Formats: sequence, C-alpha cells, structure tokens
Amino acid sequence: MSREARSENRSSNRVWRRSPVVLLVFVALCFPPVAGAQNTDRSGEQVVASVCGACHATGVKSAPRIGDEKAWAPLAARGLSSLTESALKGIRNMPAHGGNQGLSDVEIERAIVHMVNLAGGKWIAPVGGVTPAVQRKGKQIVDAQCAKCHQTGVTGAPKIGNLTDWIPRLKFGIDLVVRSAINGHGPMPARGGVPDLTDLEIRAAVQYMINPVTVSVAGPAPIEVRVADSNYKITNGIEVYLGVVTAESLRDRPKGSMGSATQGSIPTGKDYYHISVSLFDRKTRTAISDAQVEVKAVEPVMGGDTKKLVLETVDQIRSYGNYFRMASNNPYTITVTVQRPGMARPAEVKFDYKR
Repeated sequence: MSREARSENRSSNRVWRRSPVVLLVFVALCFPPVAGAQNTDRSGEQVVASVCGACHATGVKSAPRIGDEKAWAPLAARGLSSLTESALKGIRNMPAHGGNQGLSDVEIERAIVHMVNLAGGKWIAPVGGVTPAVQRKGKQIVDAQCAKCHQTGVTGAPKIGNLTDWIPRLKFGIDLVVRSAINGHGPMPARGGVPDLTDLEIRAAVQYMINPVTVSVAGPAPIEVRVADSNYKITNGIEVYLGVVTAESLRDRPKGSMGSATQGSIPTGKDYYHISVSLFDRKTRTAISDAQVEVKAVEPVMGGDTKKLVLETVDQIRSYGNYFRMASNNPYTITVTVQRPGMARPAEVKFDYKR
C-alpha cells in the first residue's frame, strides 16, 4: 500500500473514531432487520430429524409420536400459533425451544408443520418468522435479565448504551449480533439464559442495549438514530437502504461472506467503492430479491457511472451491489432505480453522498 493510501486510511479511521454515531447509523441502515433472513434456516424435516425426533419418533416422555394421527388430531385443532407458543416456551416434559435454544422461531414452526403433516395434516410450511401473541419489550427484557452483566460490563459484556463497546460488534450488521445472542458465546448462555425468549424479543433487547435513548420501548422497532443525510428512503411501498464502502475494505472479508458475483471481481487501485442496495417490502418487511436495480452515481464536475446491480448475499443478507469509481471529493448524487415484476413504471430514489 502506498504512503498516500496509508495516510488516507489513517485519516478515514480518525473520522470514524470521532463519529461513533455515524458508524452506528451506517450499520443500522445498511444491515436492517431482515424479516426474510430466516428463509435459509433448516427445513422442518431437518429439524425433526436432528432434534424433535429424539422424543417424538418413539413417543418417549409422553411426546405425541410422529405419524400418530390420533395423538396429533387434538393438537392440530389448536392451530399453528398455539402449538408454536407452547414449543417456544416449553410444555410439560418438553423444554423451551425443544431443548435446543439455537433453533430459530421459524425452524420450530416448520418442524411443527412437518410433524402435523406426517400425521395427516395439510399445513403449508412457513417461510417467514413467528410473531408471538404477547411479545415482551426490549427494555423489559434488559431490565429483568441482560442488565445483570451488561449494566456494568461483567466478564467483558458490552455496556448498555456504550457505543464504544458496541461498534466493533456491529461491523458486520446487527443480524449477526442477534444470532450470536441466540446461540450464546463466551460466558453468555444461549438466549441470554432465558430459553423462552423469541428471536424478535432478543432483537428488541439488543437494539435497546445499543442505544436505549432512541429505541422505542413500545416494541422492536428499527434503531432510529437521526441524521441529516439518511441512507434510508421509501418509494412505492419499497424500503430502500443504501450502503457505500471502499472496495479495498472488502478484500479482508472471510471467503464466502459475499456472493461470488462480486467477491471475485474486487477492483484494484484507489477510489473504487462498493455500492449496495437492500430492498424490503414496506408492508410485509420481507426482503425483495426479484427486482432489477440500477444505480447512477454522479457528481457535477467529473460525472460518473450508471450500472446494473447484481443480486448478492453478504453475511447471509440479500442485497444488490456493484463497484463504482468515485474519485472526486465533491458530493455525489446516487440515484437508485428499482423495477419489480408487475410494476407499471420503475421506482426511483436519490441519495446525497460524500466520500
């Protein structure tokens, strides 16, 4: 790396260290809550084979045996929501989350559907997450459990509201932080030691601990840190999140953490940036992966480029991305054009961006 490049990197690092809230905004907006992120989880059949079958295959501990229509009929009559709530919290001899706290809510839901169908049911396996009938608030969970360690930073736990502690953990997005809390790591047990916490409740608790001042206690809303130049906009019922990072910064990422479409074609040299766009349906909060996305990045003096973005997966998050050369220090106007099947005309939003 040249002396000029090293100097530029040191300067850039000093800016980020002085502006932790800006970095938190970047992380929150570039890696929003992904309602459809669980679509890559295990199928119901896989979960039953690896977890549920230990009891349900033979009916041990009074578990309804797989394929026993008489045993499953009264359970199926309760409906999926009721059965899922029991499985998440645990019931009689069955522990919360089937004894495997690393199972996501939707994996449990799919396992229930699979076992009901093996007993004659005709249920459709869900592709989205589960919303429990009664959901605990982030502050409520933190006050009751998480604060035991996170209030004072016991055993290195990031302290509540301390951005210096949280920013390094957020560099690859909040979804990975939530997944780490679900599975447990280091001295922290899975699901924070409360097995019946749902995925959404854990997300609400994490969001509250990152920034308790701006997160609403009414529910697990996105982190709402306000800045003048937002990287989030809504158009035609589509939520658009913009992310811009240097191409050089992507070279150190673990192999396979990005889709092959852009992972193997990182340009060399200065002034190259990777622009990513994440799209979500405003109504359902599911990730959009059937769109054609085009980006135009221009500035008044040197102009710029217009490119189609490639659908890619970054840290298990679906987004659209491509590389652009942006050599000017002048502000850029980044125009995002989105065309989905069935749309009469493309949707368009513009962002102001300065290197």
